[in-house]
Amino acid sequence: MMVQEMAQRSVIAIVTPAFGSAESVAALAREVDGTSTEVRLVAPAVEMNPLHHTFGDIDEPRVEARERLEKALAAARATGLGARGEVGDSDPVQAAQDALLESPADEILIFAHADDCKEWYEGGLWKHAEESLAPPLKMVVVDGSQHVVKTEEAGPGHMEAILAAEMGSNPYVPGVSRADLAVMTFGIVGTIIVVILAAAATAGGTATGWRAIAIGIAIAVALVNMSNVVGTLLMDSVRYRGGFAKMFRNLALVGTPLAILVNLAILIFA
Repeated sequence: MMVQEMAQRSVIAIVTPAFGSAESVAALAREVDGTSTEVRLVAPAVEMNPLHHTFGDIDEPRVEARERLEKALAAARATGLGARGEVGDSDPVQAAQDALLESPADEILIFAHADDCKEWYEGGLWKHAEESLAPPLKMVVVDGSQHVVKTEEAGPGHMEAILAAEMGSNPYVPGVSRADLAVMTFGIVGTIIVVILAAAATAGGTATGWRAIAIGIAIAVALVNMSNVVGTLLMDSVRYRGGFAKMFRNLALVGTPLAILVNLAILIFA
């Protein structure tokens, strides 16, 4: 009888310029600890100079990140880690969220320089990471001499506790928070109202002018809310709580009542 192989773990490491020293690579290796683990290195395309965009050097941050990634991969593989990598968003938290969308992970490590800790803590970046990233989260701090001086770990179950508080008891749509369910319900009901108003506006007349606009609005709001429902279900399945999730939600919350008001005005005045 064949013994079923245990599922492979997956670790995402956000490799800023702080990663690459022997101690930082050893810190990553300790997280693997000899187990069968997929290691994914993500190098944020950080802009070192805000004038790059002004002068059209929009590719330079990605070129620098690609070079950093290649060095990080070489350092990791030299210690026997089977790592693969990719260039990510300039925001390290967003880069981690995008990597999670591609494939879930069991743990996320963020390598940061000691000089950047003020931005992480006082700037709220670490709190944002805790609230946005579901897997266990650690930050490895490296000083100017490339020594690991600190390892910060998010409280156990931090994101799970947030999600549990949001979801409460929801046996019908597991994994979807009450807030998300309320927005989806609001969008569906709002879409029905917009469609009814468009139908009433075009009743007994040709679909031209403002009446045609009412139909177009109904189609548009239906697409927005359908995207919100599908997007929310897909993103919650990987516990993604980032920019795209908020974009769908905001479009539904703003677009639906606006569409109702416009189609109501067309029905009354057109």
